[in-house]
Amino acid sequence: MATADDDVLEEYLDVQDSDSPAWERDHNKKRCPDCGGLHGLDASVCTVCGWQPT
Repeated sequence: MATADDDVLEEYLDVQDSDSPAWERDHNKKRCPDCGGLHGLDASVCTVCGWQPT
């Protein structure tokens, strides 16, 4: 179960890794920066286009 602290940490890490594309947040989902596909927060690879963070 994710907590508010987990959300803050994930946003911080996303900002710190701004050199390369990262998952975008959309409410309680992750959005692929390449195709816009929505995924659960535990996703590590986009099942629509195959994108994954480097």
